Amino acid sequence: MASTSVIPPDPRSGHFFVSSTKSSLVALTLGAIGVVYGDIGTSVLYAMKEVFGSGHVPFTPENVYGILSIFFWTLTTIVSVKYVVLVLRADNHGEGGLVAMLALASQSVKDRPRTRKVLLLVGIFGTCLFYGDGVITPAISVLSAVEGLEIISPNFKKAVIPLTLVILFLLFWVQKRGTAGIGKFFGPITLVWFLTIAVLGVSHIVERPEILLAISPHYALGFMWNEPGITFIILGAVVLCVTGGEALYADLGHFGKKPIRLAWFSVVMPCLTLNYFGQGALLLSNPEAVKNPFYMMAPDWALVPLVGLATMATVIASQALISGAFSVTKQVIQLGYLPRLQVQHTSETDTGQIYMPFVNWGLFVAIVLAVVMFKSSSNLAAAYGIAVCTDMLITTVLTFYVIRYAWKLPLALCIGATGFFFVVDLAFWASNMLKLLDGGWFPLFIGAVVFTLMLTWHDGRRLLNDSLRSDALRLPDFLEAVFISPPTRVEGTAVFLTAETGTVPNALLHNLKHNKVLHERNLFVTVRSHEVPRVDVAQRLDVTPLGHECWQVIVNYGFKDNPDLPTALASIEGEGYKLDPMTTSYFLSRDIVIPTIGGGMATWREKLFASMHHNASGAAAFLNLPTNGVVELGSKIEI
Repeated sequence: MASTSVIPPDPRSGHFFVSSTKSSLVALTLGAIGVVYGDIGTSVLYAMKEVFGSGHVPFTPENVYGILSIFFWTLTTIVSVKYVVLVLRADNHGEGGLVAMLALASQSVKDRPRTRKVLLLVGIFGTCLFYGDGVITPAISVLSAVEGLEIISPNFKKAVIPLTLVILFLLFWVQKRGTAGIGKFFGPITLVWFLTIAVLGVSHIVERPEILLAISPHYALGFMWNEPGITFIILGAVVLCVTGGEALYADLGHFGKKPIRLAWFSVVMPCLTLNYFGQGALLLSNPEAVKNPFYMMAPDWALVPLVGLATMATVIASQALISGAFSVTKQVIQLGYLPRLQVQHTSETDTGQIYMPFVNWGLFVAIVLAVVMFKSSSNLAAAYGIAVCTDMLITTVLTFYVIRYAWKLPLALCIGATGFFFVVDLAFWASNMLKLLDGGWFPLFIGAVVFTLMLTWHDGRRLLNDSLRSDALRLPDFLEAVFISPPTRVEGTAVFLTAETGTVPNALLHNLKHNKVLHERNLFVTVRSHEVPRVDVAQRLDVTPLGHECWQVIVNYGFKDNPDLPTALASIEGEGYKLDPMTTSYFLSRDIVIPTIGGGMATWREKLFASMHHNASGAAAFLNLPTNGVVELGSKIEI
């Protein structure tokens, strides 16, 4: 009942406008600090520790300067230049994120079907890796925060994993209640976190102010020149300092470019830099602090409140990622790569606040497995990075196609703009592949499982629609034959949902066969999802009269729209028709898929698709149909 296609972007729809008032800008900037930068803000807990704790970097003052310089210029190159300056410009009707970038890139090469198909596969795989990242990030963030208890007393070591699991369980348990109530505290708490880590950094920088010289790129270049092998190995740990960089782009639609950029350059980047350089100053004075430089920056009296604040910051960072998982899943469903799942709206005013039970508890189970399997943030760091770097690499590739084929920029400029970042991303990706056997396989395995599910669903839907199309009757010819000797007409309106326009829905055939009646008015409705974030209300419906009080209706949605079929059809009144909700019935075909040997997919994939199709949430709930107005008629279909 839903198909995927591309429609020309409407300049009137989908744009996110940021108010120019000062108070609005301040509020959006504060919100961006809490939601967008929570993940990258908590990377100070483990990034420096993992680089020096890896055992690959000899501990010398020169190496401390070199590593700090690499950290600073990694943040500058990947986050400040690539994401904040370049990628944020590639908005899809005001929306960002890998799904939005994928839709934008695929539209730009729609006249190149082979290239478009490859880009779709690459982009969908990157989206699947988001779930791998979504498992590792909360696990490593919360675990690294709670590990601060070990600095207070070694006796707390046994309590770290149980306490981490309790915190994570509570976090996932409250998802069904929504985050509207506590969401307003995210920004202020995260701002306090950033100011705290800045103060911690400054307190040690003043003792060794010469550490600020590490800002000079010649320290990074010197380290890489003298130690090329070690540099390549430690890039897998250095990348931890840019975890969450993708969130800059993913949350574009929620906050807009200006607040995200303002938050980065005015608060986040300065505070991260001060903290990392403070950790470097501490290591120069006390090399033994390498076991946990972040927590050892703090005086003894501040450790307990710092662990509490760090835990809150990591929970907020995890919350943003969980909400992102709900949003991405909904978008992927709209694009036709996952079956319908139960969606619960947790806010009466904000349609973006949703809760998906299957996604929520699926993530929780995977995160528990990660915590129990890896047992420490250092072990999890070995699993972290591959998914992030692969997504960053894919974003760079998609960006090239957007600026070349959508923006029509010169080829040399496009290669120069994205080629540099491609080389940088490729270096980080290759370094992280060294961690494949040490845990990097875990997020890749999760991504591969989700990718298999997505492709199976997409290919299965195509085969199912082909089967329906091959057996279907042409709707105009069928109606012409029916009205030669018309059946009894009953009062009211019948809405028949069909996946293909111009074909007779199975539900209509069953209704005529068993009930032998036809409603006074009949709408044959096809719901289409498009590769744009939102479709303007003026473009929502495409109505074609078929005669005899029958109409073909195409309902258009973007991948960020919330489907509501009764509301959409209500606007038909403007076309001269009138729908009465009390006398309108919705007829759906509940198809049972029968796998066949020698079909279009491997037998195991057909069985998997049949299971996914059987367990998918009903179209009635997905399209917000009234429960007392839905009639489902089943049929069996072989693929």
